[in-house]
Amino acid sequence: MEDLLSENPLVLLVIACEIGFWVVLAAGLVARYPLRRPRLGGILLVCVPVVDLVLVTASVVDVARGTPPGFSHGLAAVYLGFTVAFGHTLVRWADVRFAHRYAGGPAPVRGPRDGLAALPRELKDFGRALVAAVIAGGVLLVLSLVAGTGIPPVAEWMEDPLWSWTGRIGVVLAVWFVTGPVWVALGPRSGGRDAAGESSGRSGSECR
Repeated sequence: MEDLLSENPLVLLVIACEIGFWVVLAAGLVARYPLRRPRLGGILLVCVPVVDLVLVTASVVDVARGTPPGFSHGLAAVYLGFTVAFGHTLVRWADVRFAHRYAGGPAPVRGPRDGLAALPRELKDFGRALVAAVIAGGVLLVLSLVAGTGIPPVAEWMEDPLWSWTGRIGVVLAVWFVTGPVWVALGPRSGGRDAAGESSGRSGSECR
């Protein structure tokens, strides 16, 4: 692990951005609700995407300076895709819970966990994962173009330190699809309450 961090300092930035995302998010929610300073909280929450901007800028600058695109740049691309695709959902998920805890907002509502009633939610989440994959692929392309390496032949992608991330992304998407939409549609049923009662009790506070 130490060798990876010393040879790929961009990995440290990815870790710092992950920490920074949650720190800025938590600070915004604490300011908005427990401290009763909604304007400051709103400003901090708006700053959450700045973390992503810092990461993508650092990645592009790094390869523009002559660093060959590698593992750490691919990791940064995947992280960026995930936070862009799921960031708003995570912010909304946390906001509902803080509002309920500190501002008397409605309690979070858990939707159905399995069966066809849960399928729309799982498909929506999988759709976000596809968006994350597309964004990550776009960043990989930009990094390749900036570095001047271009896109290698598809047969060589698994040997390329940057484009091998497409294989990892593909595996994640396949597992996600099987354990998400397919599982809730064809898997065992919990029966009754989650599938029916909670479904009819959905409200705007549901976060997934």
